[in-house]
Amino acid sequence: MQTHLGNAMDAIMPERVRYDQNIKELLSDIQILARIVKYTVKEVKELSVDEIMECIDKQSICVSKAEVEPGLTNYGKVQSTQTEDNVLNEGRITFDIRFSLMYNESIRVIINIEAQKATQWNKLHYHLENRIIYYLSRLISSQKETEFFNSDYDDIKKVYSIWICMDAEEGQESVSEISLTSKTLFGQPQLFTQLDKMCGTVIRIRKHIGAVESKNMLIAMLEDILSEEEASKKKKKLEEKYNMVIKYNLEKGVNAMCNLSDIIWEEGLEQGLEQGLEQGRSIVIMSCLKNDKTPEEIAEFTGLDIEEVRRIAGVEPESVTLLR
Repeated sequence: MQTHLGNAMDAIMPERVRYDQNIKELLSDIQILARIVKYTVKEVKELSVDEIMECIDKQSICVSKAEVEPGLTNYGKVQSTQTEDNVLNEGRITFDIRFSLMYNESIRVIINIEAQKATQWNKLHYHLENRIIYYLSRLISSQKETEFFNSDYDDIKKVYSIWICMDAEEGQESVSEISLTSKTLFGQPQLFTQLDKMCGTVIRIRKHIGAVESKNMLIAMLEDILSEEEASKKKKKLEEKYNMVIKYNLEKGVNAMCNLSDIIWEEGLEQGLEQGLEQGRSIVIMSCLKNDKTPEEIAEFTGLDIEEVRRIAGVEPESVTLLR
């Protein structure tokens, strides 16, 4: 029998998937990718943002399509079509964003960007660095028979896995690197010149409004991009502060993410899972209303029936107080 917990999850989780997907789509805009690359990929750090945009292989950009699992990462290179259901906790794992970067006319780097809420073991139930190592390993091993053949291991392309984690408290934002190193345990030191093939980066940003601007330019930019500011203010900031051109895709991404505010999950999901289907939906809707969303906007971005949204929006003040 379906429980209240299950009912609440059924009601709210599709909207969580949509919010997560909106973040990925926003980060995958080439103007944003170029700025992330500038501060994380050492090979092109001296290039301008415009030059980096020219280096990005636009045809290679995949959002939630390239699979991490062995035998499936290059599936799209063989088949003409590839689809993947957007369901949380699914059995298969996909890279959030994956693309290639070409520089010096012949050198190619493969880059993966992941966005997630937490870095702590008590929330993830695994150590994040282990997952990063797995993703880097898959980015390398999946090159077999696509980037290098037989024993041509010197043809392996360098890979980056960049993790944007939104769980830092004030003063705790950081950028960390994970890479291979060597140490001589006995005898003449051996020079290994090819240990730079895998590079992991963890960027911890703060999500709360009102934080003092970070002294790190990459963190400051990501916090502005992923902030909960209303869309018009965010677009103005991207134009004036970062010289981004607000084209259709970027504007669409900003609008979608701002309309489906993260407060839905902070307030609605946690309380809704405890209180069941009806109140779970009510909390989501009331959270949106408190953020100046209209019933029509709420219905569009949550997938709930407009009549149900209007009915719940008309709850008596006493009940509304309880929901808050």
